[in-house]
Amino acid sequence: MKVMILAGGFGSRISEESTLRPKPMVEIGPMPILWHIMKIDAHLGLNDLIICCGYKSDYIKEWFTNYRLRHADVTFDFRAGATEVHTNGIEPWRVTLVETGINTMTGGRIKRAAKYLDDEPFCPTYGDGVGNIDIKKSIEFHKSHGKYLTMTAVKPEARFGVIQLEKDDNRVHSFKEKPREAAYINGGYFVVDPKAVDYIEGDETVWELGPMEKLAEEGHLVANKHDGWWMPMDTLRDKIVLEKMWNENKAPWKVW
Repeated sequence: MKVMILAGGFGSRISEESTLRPKPMVEIGPMPILWHIMKIDAHLGLNDLIICCGYKSDYIKEWFTNYRLRHADVTFDFRAGATEVHTNGIEPWRVTLVETGINTMTGGRIKRAAKYLDDEPFCPTYGDGVGNIDIKKSIEFHKSHGKYLTMTAVKPEARFGVIQLEKDDNRVHSFKEKPREAAYINGGYFVVDPKAVDYIEGDETVWELGPMEKLAEEGHLVANKHDGWWMPMDTLRDKIVLEKMWNENKAPWKVW
């Protein structure tokens, strides 16, 4: 089964970093968050990946071009004029980088990259969120209900502390620092039947609006609840928090 990673947006909410490179290439530790997402997939045996590129796509292509040389053993035979790359320890990835347009919306990117899909379900995800999500369980869940779209539902950590006030004098009855939200939200990990791609009209289609809304109305959207850890990298603050976790060896998403 193929994984599709949406990596073409402008990343305007983290412009401190994305003015220089695409948001999925912003590093957490020494490696871009795109690598972290791919490592989660590889741990579950999902090694066939489609990367939907757009903004600063050349940066992503150059990174993949040099990845093997940076991380493998290399023999340079100057007498024979040959170079041999020994793929010791290199992930068994097969990566297709697709030019999906600079201004294309999320749904349009999926539709443009669909020509590289097979007839089986595929797993799109955003290029800026990590978690200890078991995608294989989502795939099994998807196959069990026979719908067109499975969305992973998550409960994010609240941005601020929550207080409960007494009605009479506004005394603080309780305080909890950044609890988990009560409601589930879209966690950005999907399992999609190819039939759902037909719900995407073109480049201007936002996946989360028209297609997902229509699929929900028709009863073809179901949610697989994930009560574990999940976090998006929306802002510079998020990057700093994730990087601190990584540097302290406390990264919950490091399942490999």
